[in-house]
Amino acid sequence: MERWSIEVEKEYLKFSAAHFLIFPDGTAERLHGHNYRVYVTLEARLSPHGLVLDFQHIKPLVRELVSEHDERWLLPGTHPELGLVRRADGVVEVRYRERYYAAPAADVLVLPINNTSAENLATLLGRELLARLRTRYPELAVRALRFAVEETAGQRGVYVYEE
Repeated sequence: MERWSIEVEKEYLKFSAAHFLIFPDGTAERLHGHNYRVYVTLEARLSPHGLVLDFQHIKPLVRELVSEHDERWLLPGTHPELGLVRRADGVVEVRYRERYYAAPAADVLVLPINNTSAENLATLLGRELLARLRTRYPELAVRALRFAVEETAGQRGVYVYEE
């Protein structure tokens, strides 16, 4: 069986964001930030023109995704113990056990995940990229997608979709 894929790894496909992880024992990291980089591998049938997908089509989609997360505080919206309140004055209050934070709502991005791990971020972004690819390029026969989010050099969470 033959297979084809393209890989996208560009210095500008990155986002800077703050977060903290909550561990299974209930402890949590301090609020800190990363300069996340993303890596994408797309496997699909080769088109009659000899392309999986033109690089000029996938790069802007990935850039859109990272831009939406850039310079934000990423919060897990489905964590069972994390409390989030959006106040009328445009501030988001965040409570986790004895911790309390408040930040402008425009700086906060509440995500539909239970923790802001690299694995969860890769899953969220990978699924969203797949949805956008299917919407914009319905003729694209995706066989697999690998989306990696690197929080520090050599340390990545990876999401893989395969048909």
